[in-house]
Formats: sequence, C-alpha cells, structure tokens
Amino acid sequence: MDQEIRLLAFDLGASSGRAMLGRFDGQTIRLEELHRFSNDPVMLGETLYWDLPRLVHEIKQGLLLAKPHAPISSMAIDTWGVDFGLIDEHGYLLDQPVHYRDRRTETVMPDVFAVISDDELYRHTGIQLMNINTIFQLAALRRDRPDLLERADQLLLMPDLLLYLLTGIRQSEYTMASTTQLLDANQRDWDWNLIDRLGLRARLFAPIRHPGAAAGTLSPAICAELGIDAITVMTGASHDTAAAVVSIPATTSDFIYISSGTWSLMGIETEAPVINDQTRQYNFTNEGGFARTTRLLKNIMGLWLIQESRRQWIRDGAEVSYADIEREALASPPFRSLIDPDDASLAAPGDIPERIRTLCRDSGQPVPRSRGEVARCIYESLALKYRITLEQIEQISGKSYRQLHIVGGGTRDGLLSQFTANATACAVIAGPAEATALGNMAVQLMAGGHLKDLKAARAVAAASCELKTYQPQEQPAWRSALDSYWQRYGGICVTI
Repeated sequence: MDQEIRLLAFDLGASSGRAMLGRFDGQTIRLEELHRFSNDPVMLGETLYWDLPRLVHEIKQGLLLAKPHAPISSMAIDTWGVDFGLIDEHGYLLDQPVHYRDRRTETVMPDVFAVISDDELYRHTGIQLMNINTIFQLAALRRDRPDLLERADQLLLMPDLLLYLLTGIRQSEYTMASTTQLLDANQRDWDWNLIDRLGLRARLFAPIRHPGAAAGTLSPAICAELGIDAITVMTGASHDTAAAVVSIPATTSDFIYISSGTWSLMGIETEAPVINDQTRQYNFTNEGGFARTTRLLKNIMGLWLIQESRRQWIRDGAEVSYADIEREALASPPFRSLIDPDDASLAAPGDIPERIRTLCRDSGQPVPRSRGEVARCIYESLALKYRITLEQIEQISGKSYRQLHIVGGGTRDGLLSQFTANATACAVIAGPAEATALGNMAVQLMAGGHLKDLKAARAVAAASCELKTYQPQEQPAWRSALDSYWQRYGGICVTI
C-alpha cells in the first residue's frame, strides 16, 4: 500500500465516548485516541435522559481534533443499543432520548404480553426478554406519553440519530435495529405484523440498512461550522458489540467470546438465528452481526457493578481508583458471599454496595463490609455467572470450548480475566482492549474495498494489538465455589 488510509471511529459507550483515529498500512491499524469524554445521564424530574446535545458537541470536538490529520478516508459511529430519539415531521427532535436505566419500563412488560405472549414474541424476534428493550420503552411511551408518539414521524436509534444530526440521512442500521425486539430475526427486517399489533405506525421505522456501505457525507452545515472538508460517513456495525465481535482475533469461525465493559455480552457467532425451546429457556438473544451473521449471546450485568460501586464510594468521600479496588478485592477472603449479577435490584444507578449487602443478608450469607469484600463478591459472581453461561452455550451448540476470547475495556481488568479463566476452566485470551474501535474501522475498510472479508478483518485486528493469555488456576477451590453457586443461582433467569 503506497499511502496509509486514515479513519475515524466515534465509539460511544454507556459511560464514556471516544474519537479514535486509525492509520491502516495494509497490515495493521494503529490507533490514536484524539478525544475522550464522559457520557453522563441527566435526571430531569423523574426521568433519566441522555445528554444528546453534549454528545453531538463532543463528536464535533473530535472532528476538529482530527482536522490536522486530513485527509480522512471515512468515519463511522457506534453506540450502545435499544435507546432512541423521536423526530417530528419537520425533522426536529421531540424530546431528549431516555436512558435505558430509567424506571419507566419496570412495570410495562404485562402491557406487551397482553398483545403478544412472551413465548410468541421470542419466537418472532429471538431477542432476550429484558425490560430495557426498545419494544418495552415504546409501550411505556404509549402508556405515559401517547401524545409524543402521535407527534413522532420517525424513530431513530442512537447511532442512527447521531448520523441524522451529522448528515441528514435517516436509516435503521441492522445490527442496532436487531436490539429493539421489533425485528423479524429470520427475515432481517422489521416485523411489520408485530408493529401493527402493538399499535405502532409503520412510518416510525426507517428502512433497514446493513453495515458495510457509505451512508452519506457530513452535511455542508457541519463542515462550514467546523471549517473541515466533507468526510464520507459509513454505515458501520453501529451496535458497539457488533463492532467488537468483528475484531475478535479468532483464527476459526467457531469461537466463544465475552465483550466486556459496562455489560458482559457472552456468546458465539452463527450463520443464522438459533431460536428454540432451549435458547428461550436460557433467555439467549439473537442479535444481528456484520455480514448477516447472528450474535447468539446473553446480556450479563458486567463491570457496571464495579463502576457504580466506585461512584458510590467517591460520593462517600473516598478517593479510590480501579487499581485500588482490584488490589483490595484480591486481598479479601475468597468465596464468602456470592450474588446473581443480573438481580433486578442492581440495574438502576445508586448505592450498589448497599444493595449487594442486602442481597447477601437476605440470602443468609456473610455480609460484605469493606470495599475489597464487595468488589471480591462482584468479581467472583461475574466469573461464576460466565461459567454457567458457558455451559448453556455448550448445550445449545453441542460443542465444547476450551478457549475463551475476552475483548473490550474489561480486558484491562486483569483480576476479572484471571477469575474468568479459573471459573470456566478455559484459557482466556484477552484483547484487543480497543475491540469496538478496531471493529468499527475494519467495517469501514471492508466497505471501502481495502479488506476482503471478516477473516481478513480479524487477522488485521490480531496483528494490531497485544494479546494476553490467562490459564486456569486454583481449580479445586473454584469447582467447590461453582457447586455452591450453581445450587443457589444456576437455575434462575432474571429479567432486568
């Protein structure tokens, strides 16, 4: 390759966002973080909102910081799933997007199940039943703010909404749309019959676009405001997990992964949805992947528990880093108290350590008091939940896995990676930490004809990062803990 290709990835997670510059030389992608910003929800009255104007402002700052690196070949945006904004007939935003952790969906599931049973809903969509899903958010709107839905001309999911605000293009990217529980999993298009049964207008839903093509360019107004040249904006794998899975450094098509961050997304990649009694029983989800693959996975509460605990300790006046928390956890006694990380009481922001103490107290276990004891409880419980999920995946797939890929920001947490190896009895390959940004850029390169396919993209991802392998340790102690954990939590499927 005579000249490197420069790419921009805007990766917005549930707690922070980044503008990443990538330089592709034909073999590797060198990443440079241009801009990092906090993504803080805002409570207005009794509603928890995303601060969309601030996010647009931060994206513009990223574009300004990328200006000295021109020319930029293309850019793409990825975000978390399920959340959306509503646009009126004149193209104006009707309200700020509501955060999926807002309490409006806590009691709305029965309203949907009165129209379609939970079993039929799963058979249609293949999506894990979680009250944060878009379908339940829309049901809450119909119940609480029907006037807003009546005024809406179109619903745009978060990355599609940002794309619209930057380019004027309206679309529904496939991997993101698959998280709504309104998509026909087999047809890979909106389930129009379901949408009609729920009393929603078809015009709300923009056409599905699959990742891997140009969507448009930055609008002339944005370019004039920032004093930058037009940049091609790609339709990427705009759900952050879909982007992360693109960059998993697997050498075969048969692998198991955990995309580790605020959430832990644990699963396998399949050519078609897997929707049957077993996946329904275990509450697995079939989300869209790049190249029309399916991400058969389970959403598990991830490092949110550590992140929100740290926020509480800081509110209490402690200056504590993640490194401090990891060190204190390692120094605390093992296996004193274990929880189900997906317990509904842990979903909302607030005093997670005290809620964990309540769960332990109510279940007759020793109550963790210190930061280290709370953190150790979280880390061990997550690792053991991964083991249960691994066994469920092996039952569903009929395959055995002795190696597990962990990608994403959670790979920086070496304690969790080691505990995962211990609990699963698998070799854990950790990396890339910047999986979402690498996957975002790899899709842009495939769309631009610079990479042939997923196999080539994963080879580039593997060459672009350092991987660390964790081997299982302390197996007798972890097997004993697993027996206890399985008896207490193995048979439950908690819906958040």
